[in-house]
Amino acid sequence: MRKIVLTLILAFVTFNIFAQKDRPNIVWLTCEDISPTLSMYGDSTAKTPNLDQLAKEGVVFDNVFAVVGVCAPSRSSIITGMYPTSIGTMHMRTALDAQSWGKRKYKKRGMGIDINGDHVPQYSAVIPSYVKCFSEYMRETGYYCINNHKTDYQFAAPVTAWDENNTKGDWAHSPKGKPFFYVFNHGVTHESQIWRRKDKPMTVDPDIVPLPSYYPDDPVVRKDVARNYSNIEVLDQQIGEKIQRLKDAGLYENTIIFFFSDHGGPLPRGKRLHYDSGLKVPFIVRIPEKYKKKYGLDPSWVKNGRVENLISFVDLAPTLLSIAGYEIPEYMQGQAFMGPQRVNEPRKYIFGTADRFDEHTDRNRIVRDSRYLYVRNYHPEIPAYKDIAYRRNIDMMNRLLELHKLGRLNSAQNYWFRLYKTKEEFYDCKTDPDNVHNLIDDPKYKDKIEELRQAMDNWLAEVGDMGEIPEKEMVLEMWPKDIQPETERPVVNAKGRTVSLSCDTKGASIAYLISDKDFEPDLDAGWQVYYQPIKVPKGKFLYVMSQRIGYKESEIVKNKF
Repeated sequence: MRKIVLTLILAFVTFNIFAQKDRPNIVWLTCEDISPTLSMYGDSTAKTPNLDQLAKEGVVFDNVFAVVGVCAPSRSSIITGMYPTSIGTMHMRTALDAQSWGKRKYKKRGMGIDINGDHVPQYSAVIPSYVKCFSEYMRETGYYCINNHKTDYQFAAPVTAWDENNTKGDWAHSPKGKPFFYVFNHGVTHESQIWRRKDKPMTVDPDIVPLPSYYPDDPVVRKDVARNYSNIEVLDQQIGEKIQRLKDAGLYENTIIFFFSDHGGPLPRGKRLHYDSGLKVPFIVRIPEKYKKKYGLDPSWVKNGRVENLISFVDLAPTLLSIAGYEIPEYMQGQAFMGPQRVNEPRKYIFGTADRFDEHTDRNRIVRDSRYLYVRNYHPEIPAYKDIAYRRNIDMMNRLLELHKLGRLNSAQNYWFRLYKTKEEFYDCKTDPDNVHNLIDDPKYKDKIEELRQAMDNWLAEVGDMGEIPEKEMVLEMWPKDIQPETERPVVNAKGRTVSLSCDTKGASIAYLISDKDFEPDLDAGWQVYYQPIKVPKGKFLYVMSQRIGYKESEIVKNKF
């Protein structure tokens, strides 16, 4: 009998070892605020040997788009697989939940944003009850999930979202034999680094940098453009260090690597804009040969190592779940482009939005196909340029305003500073990649404009648009009487040492922790996701908490077994 038991145990262990070995690790090497200004996209200004090699070994995507041209709304779409305008996360930024678990304390009075004389307090967005962070689902499948360390989801990250979520988070901490999903966010290319690194050594000569048509050839402009390229070179070194660590650990051929930016470039007329300059991003995926058939792309999508099909950031969450082996929830608005659940039919359109950016608000919606871009402006009376204080830290922004005032900008350079917008805009992104020639009144494009106009109407009808609601009114719907709702305390049902957990708050996720210590666990204590009954060893303490996204987390319930 003992021999049979040992044989069964050995078979179980062997099965699990092979099951785990068959599952790839997944690494996201993300960065902030860069457009496809890299050599694999035809711009060799910055020397990026590590990214060049990754592109050579992997697949380069030519048409990947963020849904918003700024970080917090964009990241909310990445983590949920939802359009921000569908879940109320479209305004930049709702509170100070930018890093790790977030501040989780909101000063409603005196802290927030004044918009047209109306004060909007800080808030954590209360999203629909059925929407979760996709990493929570991945944890349920057995992935060890690490985020280092920016979250910025427009809500405080629930403890169920990550195994580790701080500056020390590292794939090396993952349990032996368990696949990991590791996100490292590189901040050196962020907008703020244009001025914070202005006195650092410049590795790119300002005299050689290319300038888009909307920039004048000016020394101040050239210096900041060169700083951006110099920062990209530092980013490449940092990417190379991460890749080398995987190689040194013998994990490179067991890991699918993604590289991408959270939206377009950091310079004026890039970030926050709903044109290609703000939404189009570099995107590279390296898939080890042994994983390509099961976890990779449809081979018909890849031509000479490149993918031209349209990809939206709402597609990232379902794609990761497809790779992880979790059935993609029906509510997700994106579609998987890799793994067993990948779609065969490519997207015909991508969609983007722009609402409040810091202290300035507007409402713009875009639809783009493989060539043409259609824009709908809900407030044509509002100037196209928003004088955002944060962006004025960039020297070239102030120089552009000075040259505009002096009348020394040409029509393409002045286009951003127009005082009124047309109700609709239309651009040919092939002949006009900078999107500065509005063709909305050109009869030659009448049919294409009508097609994209109808695509926009259909999309809005399908996903909804919370941008119709004034932000302060929306906040009061999320936080009745200006008070953050609180998640009900979890209920612990024990039969012997087998425990089932529940919570009366609709949509709440439940986290638990088993420990031999009697203590007060913090958010980094190693909380586990509850999704099925658990067994608690005798003499151990069970800690349980629950949280619906946007709600305050419950009190912690403690039991000793």
